[in-house]
Amino acid sequence: MLRCSPSTRLSTAVSRTSSLKIIAQRRSKSSHGSAAPSSASVSSFQAGHEVQSDAKELPSSRIDDKKVVLGWDTTTYSRYHHIWLRDHCRCPQCFHAHTKQRLVNTFEIPPEVKPIHVESKPEGLEVQWPSSHPHTSLYPWSWLRYNSYDPPMKRAEKPEKILWGSKILQSPPTITYEEAMASDDRGLFRWLSNVDKFGFCFISGVPPTPEATEELSRRIGFIRETQYGTFWDFTSNLAKGDTAYTTLALGAHTDTTYFTDPCGLQLFHLLEHTGGTGGATLLVDGFYVASILKELHPDAYELLSTVSVPTHAAGEADALFTPNTRNTPILRHEAGELTQVRFNNDDRSVLRDLQPDQVEPWYDALRTWYKLLTSPDSEYWVQLSPGTAVVVDNHRVLHGRSAFDGKRRMCGAYIGMDEYRSKLAVLSEKFAPDTVTQDTAATYTANGRSVWHPAL
Repeated sequence: MLRCSPSTRLSTAVSRTSSLKIIAQRRSKSSHGSAAPSSASVSSFQAGHEVQSDAKELPSSRIDDKKVVLGWDTTTYSRYHHIWLRDHCRCPQCFHAHTKQRLVNTFEIPPEVKPIHVESKPEGLEVQWPSSHPHTSLYPWSWLRYNSYDPPMKRAEKPEKILWGSKILQSPPTITYEEAMASDDRGLFRWLSNVDKFGFCFISGVPPTPEATEELSRRIGFIRETQYGTFWDFTSNLAKGDTAYTTLALGAHTDTTYFTDPCGLQLFHLLEHTGGTGGATLLVDGFYVASILKELHPDAYELLSTVSVPTHAAGEADALFTPNTRNTPILRHEAGELTQVRFNNDDRSVLRDLQPDQVEPWYDALRTWYKLLTSPDSEYWVQLSPGTAVVVDNHRVLHGRSAFDGKRRMCGAYIGMDEYRSKLAVLSEKFAPDTVTQDTAATYTANGRSVWHPAL
């Protein structure tokens, strides 16, 4: 999903030209379907007494020893274990339509459960189960295709993520405060979609007050309270034991690396800066920098993706934070995909999870990462002013500032990643529903959501 075109990326890294046009390419993790079965198996399939089809060319279906086999066409098949199908029945007796919670007792399903009949119908696959009380399940075709696991089927691609460098200054993602606060939520959807795509978004026209900024923050979700408070409003008075509360320059970093679950979004708004200069805001797309590192220095990328980096927050006498996990590399992956940048060199603790022969290569890798991170091609500098807030994805975009003097007052908040993703999912459901939701909403919606929603 986050891999850039190698030729484009290499050219960009070497020539240091425009980086905004680097578009994230999605890594396909699934096939388009299984290969056609042998002629013998096709013959056996067609000869089975449970084969169902009609003039509308519905998928064919039959019962196997342990699976129900669907034929989407003459070359593409999906197989579903009997127990898997029974466990996923969404009838009112097995699934609470209002709460979207399972009612069927999975542990009472016999391991050897097997349908007594299957039938392909226009609305989906109908399955009759053996029971003292007749039980029938109906599975929509779009849901079965989306959730096919034997083999995985190609699903709709995730929204693109645009990797960017300093040239983003020509057209940064921006919405207005009026759009973000509009009751129809369209502006909010555009706002959070920008964050999902670019990793950050400006909001212009925000009243320069903490009250308006807090209200804006809560449009996304409830604010995450930390040792810095809930909604924070601060100056460089060292009220907290953190360099953010000083006038010092801050290099590009992500916040709360010392939490097991680092904060998801960070919203901040400069309320005033008087009697001095400086304090420019720095933004860097960590995914963009990582893509260059992976292309030009794969060994360094591998080290920064595997070696855990201990971190801490110890500036407050009544707090001492360290992650409750050892899996804290700078570049974190899920199923081979980069999902999080976790980097704050100031908060780094003692390195003790390296092999002896990794120490020097790791420091070399860190030095290379830093060189790319601080390259003029990577850094986007902007002088914020009262009335313009910015939201950054703290799992992707690093931020910092230049040193300053005078009185500089900043306010803002953290919002959890799960709260942000939930709000975006709800808005996507409303303004850009997936195929399964579109197919099932009219018939299976209860309490505002289809019981067959792909997230359930």
